[in-house]
Amino acid sequence: MSTWEQGYKKWDSFQDLDESLKLQLDSMKEEKHLLEDAFYKELTFGTGGMRGVLGPGTNRMNKYTVRKAVNGLASYLLDNRVNVRDRGVVIAYDSRYMSKEFAIEAAKVLGVYGIKTHVFDSIRPTPLLSFAVRYLSTTAGIMITASHNPPEYNGLKVYNENGSQITPDEAEQLLSYINQTKDELQVSVLEKTEAEEKALLSWIGDEIDNAYLGRLSYISRLGTDTLEMEKDVKIVFTPLHGSSYDLIMRGLKQHHFSNVHVVEEQVKADPEFSTVESPNPEEHQAFHMAMDLGEKIDADILLGTDPDGDRLGVAVKNKTGNYHVLTGNQLGSLLLDYVLRHSNPVIYQNARMIKTVVTTELGKAIADSYGVKTIDTLTGFKYIGEKINSFDSTGETFLFGFEESYGYLVSGYVRDKDAVQAAVMTAEMAYFWKQQGKTLLEALHDLYEKHGYYVEGMSSIELKGKNGMTQIEKIMDDYRETPVVEIAGMNVEKVENYLTRQRINKTDGKVERIQLPKENMIKFMLEDNTWVCIRPSGTEPKIKYYYGVCGISMKDSESKLSVLEKAMAERMEEMLSIKV
Repeated sequence: MSTWEQGYKKWDSFQDLDESLKLQLDSMKEEKHLLEDAFYKELTFGTGGMRGVLGPGTNRMNKYTVRKAVNGLASYLLDNRVNVRDRGVVIAYDSRYMSKEFAIEAAKVLGVYGIKTHVFDSIRPTPLLSFAVRYLSTTAGIMITASHNPPEYNGLKVYNENGSQITPDEAEQLLSYINQTKDELQVSVLEKTEAEEKALLSWIGDEIDNAYLGRLSYISRLGTDTLEMEKDVKIVFTPLHGSSYDLIMRGLKQHHFSNVHVVEEQVKADPEFSTVESPNPEEHQAFHMAMDLGEKIDADILLGTDPDGDRLGVAVKNKTGNYHVLTGNQLGSLLLDYVLRHSNPVIYQNARMIKTVVTTELGKAIADSYGVKTIDTLTGFKYIGEKINSFDSTGETFLFGFEESYGYLVSGYVRDKDAVQAAVMTAEMAYFWKQQGKTLLEALHDLYEKHGYYVEGMSSIELKGKNGMTQIEKIMDDYRETPVVEIAGMNVEKVENYLTRQRINKTDGKVERIQLPKENMIKFMLEDNTWVCIRPSGTEPKIKYYYGVCGISMKDSESKLSVLEKAMAERMEEMLSIKV
């Protein structure tokens, strides 16, 4: 009997299996491929946590896989942190199916160990969870979310006592504790009512919200008199059925943005995300309803957040009167420039801007122009948070951080990407440039004129299931093992292999050490300021490839990018045609 069949038999024969999971399991009995996918492995616990499709099985998000992960977390904390039981853990959750239920399951497991939990009484965005860890001085935080994944997904992210997602080293240690639990069906839990009676489960109201908003009031770059003025910026906002509505509306109000129009159909916390194909502000379809409303009221900017409120998308009107959705690289560059031009030059020498290795090089060019050092990290905001944590000992000053996938952080009182901060700062930036007689698109054009026409793209291929994982591994192996001399007719000058942590200069053969953690990623630096990077997604069954160019005009850059995108698509298609 195969391993997956053994796992299935164990679940199928478990007398106390959750009734809804039992019904789902029974419906799958004649679908062997579905059973195999649900049991052929355990749900991957990566550097930030785990994410997967809801349903029965060891490779699915359910109460038992959540219990196993939290059981490991409890043991890890007790062995590696101080005063764990009293300091406790704070838990938040978003609008997805089973989010609150999983939050309670986590508290029930921690209760067995006598560890206090603070659980929010309703949905909250991820940045508030990061803030809550720091505000309450807990030993850890848990966020129940699958970010912008489809409705059938949910997930669990773990935050360390600094309020940032756990580091790779912490994740590796935690995983060893999780793996000590051999049977996820037998994890002990304390019943909810008993946990509440013993004060091991307490519910959080609006205390943390108010404290967060108090800190948010200090991020403005406007003078006191201007800050207190009502601002003539027309804003359309949609939370895309997620958790950011209350904090963003209150944040905009306290910064005196009163002309805010909400897409009412998308305010409701709907786990089906029924008005959009995907609740992802990176995808333009998510803005359709916001654009319709924007046209009716002649809005200056449109703001949209993902379900857990850590990513922000922005659209602004172009010269033809249509709304143009900014890329994450474009909005991040605009915000960076706005923060720097309104910061005291005295701090520039010690200030740091942080971005990821697949984020636009326009950010570095902007920072360089102000004399501010740029720090590159691996892909994922957890690495930006980790770097900010290190500044407590180095004395460096965090000024701004961003990544291409619509994640931004203005102030370090949160240690993860924060769409609430970004939304308020974007509104303020739009107001500033409107006072100068410019739109955000015109301000962006000025940055291109000054620093170069940096343009980037990203494509992904979804490869689900066991076979998909094998294909992804094969593609990555091929790129690492087969020498790549040119891409789209451009010579490869350097190869950065993040798995071996080596940078190879193809012109002189010189090998350098990459001063970043090991990662399953490879980056090709081509001639003419062009680059390509390939990596598997850490949260979805996808392989992603990123590319960037810098031309002498926007037309030149877009032409180069089109050629590069086509060449990469053809190469991927060729690789996928080879059976594994």
